[in-house]
Amino acid sequence: SPNFNIINNKKNYKLEEFIKNLLKNNIIQFDDSDFINLSRENKVKIINNSVFSRGTNYTSTSSMSDLSKRIIEINNLNSQVDFYFNTLIVKLEFNKKWIVISQNGEIFQTKFLVCSSNLLLHKRSMKIFKTNQIPLRQCIPENKDKKFDLLFKILNSQSFIKRISFLIYTKPNYQFLDSYSKRYRYFYLNKDLENNYKFERVLFNLQKNNNLGIVIQTKNKELIDSSNIEKTENKLQKDVLINFNNLFKDSPFINQLTDYQGFSIMRWRASQPLGKGVPNSLQICQKYKIGFCGDWFDEEGFGRVEGAILSGLELANKFNLLN
Repeated sequence: SPNFNIINNKKNYKLEEFIKNLLKNNIIQFDDSDFINLSRENKVKIINNSVFSRGTNYTSTSSMSDLSKRIIEINNLNSQVDFYFNTLIVKLEFNKKWIVISQNGEIFQTKFLVCSSNLLLHKRSMKIFKTNQIPLRQCIPENKDKKFDLLFKILNSQSFIKRISFLIYTKPNYQFLDSYSKRYRYFYLNKDLENNYKFERVLFNLQKNNNLGIVIQTKNKELIDSSNIEKTENKLQKDVLINFNNLFKDSPFINQLTDYQGFSIMRWRASQPLGKGVPNSLQICQKYKIGFCGDWFDEEGFGRVEGAILSGLELANKFNLLN
């Protein structure tokens, strides 16, 4: 996600203070990029009514991939936190304490475990890890903890909007048609255009080397299915390029794209949750010393970064009460 928006309709004080602290420490900044709505009638208008653009928009002052690390470092003055990025956890064991095993065989031990992703307790993990058991269900068998059983049941009945992103790395000579100079530019397609071109939104990102990066997001089932078949990838690239150029044909902003440096596909392991949020009363299972947070809890901002932040703040508060 290039940015995130905070609506905070309920005026949550903790959320306000958290965001103020990130601004004060120059970790995030206001995102005043253009959010443009495209319609079949070729009408172009600046919008702020999307659920992902209402309220106040923020972006990282460095990169979004570095954001979590920088947030933790605010409170890591004594270097008491170790980072293990690019470490995929595939197996867990519990015997009074947690033993966590990575894909590379690294072993970690902890008295209390926090999962900000729901992958390890969601049925989709079986396909991703090529296993016949959900990792956390294997550790906490059914009927051993009523709270965990309920959390597990609600989560695995929750639906998700599946999305993938196509990432296009342009050549130095590719630029906007107009003189737009902000870091990001967002184009949202209305339903008619989305059905026609199969894109949900198109994002332009001005990179440090001044090249324009293009991110095309889709939830179109045909494109998602095609992206999983290696033999069709070349055709998929051509189709995406054709649709991109047709979408922005005669655009006052966007040049036609005839060549690029690279093309890749981001296959999200988890996309936007949909339906019933998990009650935040199920965030901690004391018996098994495990806590959960994320945008899949029933908070204001459910399905967005705002909901994930709020559930994290809630969990931190509950954890402090335990101690």
